[in-house]
Amino acid sequence: MSTLRPGSVSDTTPLQRFESQSSSGEEPSSPTASSIIAAAAAAAAASSNKTPNHNNNNVKLDLQLPTFVGNSGSHGYIVPNNKPALRGPRQIFGRILMDLCLLSCVGLPMLGFSLYGEAFKRGFFCNDSSLRHPYKESTMPSWILYLMCGALPFSVMIVVEFFRAQDKRGSFQKHRLGSGYHLCHLELPSWLLECYHRIGIFIFGLGVEQLTTNIAKYSVGRLRPHFFTLCQPRINGTDCSNPLNAGRYIEEFSCAAVDITSKQFKDMRLSFPSGHASFACYSMLYLVIYLQRRMQWKRLRMLRHLLQFLLLMFAWYTALTRVSDYKHHWSDVLAGSGIGLTYAVIVTSTMW
Repeated sequence: MSTLRPGSVSDTTPLQRFESQSSSGEEPSSPTASSIIAAAAAAAAASSNKTPNHNNNNVKLDLQLPTFVGNSGSHGYIVPNNKPALRGPRQIFGRILMDLCLLSCVGLPMLGFSLYGEAFKRGFFCNDSSLRHPYKESTMPSWILYLMCGALPFSVMIVVEFFRAQDKRGSFQKHRLGSGYHLCHLELPSWLLECYHRIGIFIFGLGVEQLTTNIAKYSVGRLRPHFFTLCQPRINGTDCSNPLNAGRYIEEFSCAAVDITSKQFKDMRLSFPSGHASFACYSMLYLVIYLQRRMQWKRLRMLRHLLQFLLLMFAWYTALTRVSDYKHHWSDVLAGSGIGLTYAVIVTSTMW
């Protein structure tokens, strides 16, 4: 029987042939699964022939496979496949500027109404008892309304999004992948980006809701229930006690009250619809829907429902006080509440 010489081609293993190709400068072919298995088997057989007294279990094969990475970002960053490419300060400030431009589309008209708007000059009948209620201070002052309907939603959304990012469950996995935006060589956390989304939508919806309310106020010019008490109207040197003014629809008049301010004089024609009711209903319903869709911890369900109840009760109480304080007619409050609820449902319809 013929024997093979040590230097013959038949004695070479696949691994040796792969190494000889690498050392000679040739481009090695890509190893397939079958070639890798054959190489491992040949190496094990060669080891057992040379050292027959050793245990075959001591043979180890170290195969180093290449590391799989994602696509390169626009700035040359190597990011995982499931993580978005990083965006720099230019993209961040560009997005903020675009959002501010959109907000100005509703903010500037509101400012124009507040500074230069003139309400429609609606008249009255002297025997109209709905305009003879006393003047009272608001049970729900403006600063409390701004605190509850402005600062509270911001705080709640920041807290909820922060704790959602700390949750280790699979449903919140995307919070740990980063936001894709970096500033000063630091990537912004994903929960901060989520806060920006939610608060931005809230502010835009609030601006649209208030603009709708102001358009109605200045277009209708309805007198408030305390009109006679606050204004004390004078009609051609007389007042409503004169029998000549009974049953007349009076459009030209002046206010005889000496302590009335210019703001009160302008505000007494802005009864319909109620701005307080629309503001409170929009903010509270938005926050109720937000908690329902974002605060999803099973152990806090009762707490979530309690918070939702308190928020709705605040909106309900605010609307009722506008009637009991004689600031609005009941139909004004109903219309304002409808405007706020409608916009809250619309802007949260795409929230997930």
